[in-house]
Amino acid sequence: MDNSDYTETSFWEKVKTYAKAAGRETIETALKLYYTLQDKETPGWAKTTIIGALVYFIAPVDTVPDLLPGGYVDDLGALAAAAWTVASHIKDEHVEKAKQTLRQWFDEDGEPAE
Repeated sequence: MDNSDYTETSFWEKVKTYAKAAGRETIETALKLYYTLQDKETPGWAKTTIIGALVYFIAPVDTVPDLLPGGYVDDLGALAAAAWTVASHIKDEHVEKAKQTLRQWFDEDGEPAE
């Protein structure tokens, strides 16, 4: 997959389908990056970095198959590396939007909502 394989639809399908399996930390990082990507003030190089990480996250084939126990560890690593790289562009508003979205899928203890 390359950056042209990223679409908002494919991102949201992956997040909604696998939020509980991927876990709160992975989804929170993906959402922070997603909302940073949507910001018009985020520079092009940062958007390219984010898209690369999100493409890896939504890719059906990756280093550790997602359906195995611990299968999202590599996805979290890619997302965390991208977040670290673009950290100066992740604004408080992006973090808050991610947290609002997470509240829909996880309870206060970080467990999947029923």
